Amino acid sequence: MSTREVQIGNITIGGKNPLAFIAGPCVIETEDITLRIAGKLKEYTNKNNIPFIFKSSYDKANRTSVNSYRGPGIDEGLSILRKVKEKHGVLILSDIHSVGEIVKAADVLDVIQIPAFLCRQTDIIVAASKTGKPVNIKKGQFLAPLDIKNIIEKFTSTGNHSLLVTERGTSFGYNNLVADMRSIPIMQGFGFPVIYDATHSIQLPGGLGSCSGGQREFIEPLARAAVAAGCDAVFMEVHEDPDKALCDGPNMLNLEGFFELAKRLTELNLLVKGWK
Repeated sequence: MSTREVQIGNITIGGKNPLAFIAGPCVIETEDITLRIAGKLKEYTNKNNIPFIFKSSYDKANRTSVNSYRGPGIDEGLSILRKVKEKHGVLILSDIHSVGEIVKAADVLDVIQIPAFLCRQTDIIVAASKTGKPVNIKKGQFLAPLDIKNIIEKFTSTGNHSLLVTERGTSFGYNNLVADMRSIPIMQGFGFPVIYDATHSIQLPGGLGSCSGGQREFIEPLARAAVAAGCDAVFMEVHEDPDKALCDGPNMLNLEGFFELAKRLTELNLLVKGWK
């Protein structure tokens, strides 16, 4: 089955369209850092004609520890994301965690993201769908790829078909995720574009005790495997100094690493789609 194309602003994801990238820091730390990273990502993707959506979270409500940094919150966070959009002209994606956030978030976001841990919450899925906005739903670490069918049916029940689904690994054993690339064509078989989350797939949930660890060295081989398997977009969290990041540093790339990998993945995608 061919996948539906989803239009988000001036880019189209799915089908034979170019590989798109969703990238940015895990969480908003400061306005200056967020604007600076977004500007560098925009400059690179514009120069190389790469479809790009900027991602950063205003609230990480599912951090491992109650003492972990969560972000500035919805009001300040959305204000910063609005400034990013106005200054750099980028499309914006961020995650919501409750039905009560959705209307306010939809006023700023170009793509609403439903986190993996909330991917079966019917009220959240339906409320996000009713905005008419494109929505990215991350497949939970506890689900098989075939289970995404029921989630898709919840989402499309409102008549909204602007849906993206994301593979981010499945839990097998303690503090570990395994990415099964069969999930990409399986989930595409339901007719919607599939994103591969290259940085969360190498996360070690709770692996450092009070926070998650990660295996950054596996980002590239798994991302290359996902593009070879035909994913429609790649999601990567990126920071100017990952080792000092306030959230998910061990599984983020630095900016130069992202630039180099995005170039290689774009070239690989052209080969997979028979354009080169």
